[in-house]
Amino acid sequence: MILAEAKRVIRVEAEALIALADSLDGEFEKAVNLIIAAPGRVVVTGMGKSGIICQKIASTMASTGTPAFFLHPAEGIHGDLGMIMKGDLVIAVSHSGETEEVLRILPVIKRIGAHLVTMSGNRNSTLAKAGDVFLDIAIKEEACPLGLAPTASTTATLAMGDALAVALLVERGFNAEDFALFHPGGSLGKRLLLKVEDLMHKGYAVPLVTVDTLMSEALFVITEKRMGVTGVTEGGGSLVGIITDGDLRRALEKGINIMEKSAGELMTRNPKRIRGSELAARALHTMEEHSITSLFVFSDENEDEPTGIIHLHDLLKAGLA
Repeated sequence: MILAEAKRVIRVEAEALIALADSLDGEFEKAVNLIIAAPGRVVVTGMGKSGIICQKIASTMASTGTPAFFLHPAEGIHGDLGMIMKGDLVIAVSHSGETEEVLRILPVIKRIGAHLVTMSGNRNSTLAKAGDVFLDIAIKEEACPLGLAPTASTTATLAMGDALAVALLVERGFNAEDFALFHPGGSLGKRLLLKVEDLMHKGYAVPLVTVDTLMSEALFVITEKRMGVTGVTEGGGSLVGIITDGDLRRALEKGINIMEKSAGELMTRNPKRIRGSELAARALHTMEEHSITSLFVFSDENEDEPTGIIHLHDLLKAGLA
């Protein structure tokens, strides 16, 4: 009984979202264009459960390139309407379209000169008719068996807000680097801000030998630098290969006397590499994709001579995995 009811709720809300997606029309495009054209900020307002959803919508917009904040309509009629300025755009939300606190601030919004986008489940409501653009968030039914608690309606409102935020993100050309500026803290900030050059080993710490280096010396370099690997260069220092602990084990299993070989004879050619300017998260993805534990690092200007090396352990210590 419990699981059956839970599944019913989720299906009702899922069906509401599918219907919402199918109902989107030119009004949605008008809303996006109006927000982009607004010289000010986006002010999102609503009461009760809608107000809680409005806070999330404002937060999502603010973190994805659209300056936005939440205004409580009840506080608005007691002075907080001073937060709204000419050039701002207000998104007012009420599923019934008749919420008193929301309707009371509409005349002031108009007087200030802010544009108004309205969201309601009733296109004939007072709120719906007051907007410059109306977004219909009507649902067939609430998931609440009593038909009283906002459930499917708040889900539809949240989805409409997310759709607006993401559409605005795309239209503005907002990218991962922009996103990182607003998320400097925690693991998300690390994934978006840390670059390979911030974590790589460089200078003397980079394990390198030449193609002519005897393996007795190459083994010393691998052991001394403690990376489990050495790069192999030729000519003016161009990286042409790599020797790993695994390469050595496989050679020994084949009965090869590695001490009689040169680095060039045992190396694996064309090792994976990465630029220092790339995100450290990209290095982690490359290592996971190719089941390797290190990457030699190159500058944007010179893709032949390595400037550093980054190891999986460096990424783990940085909290990227």
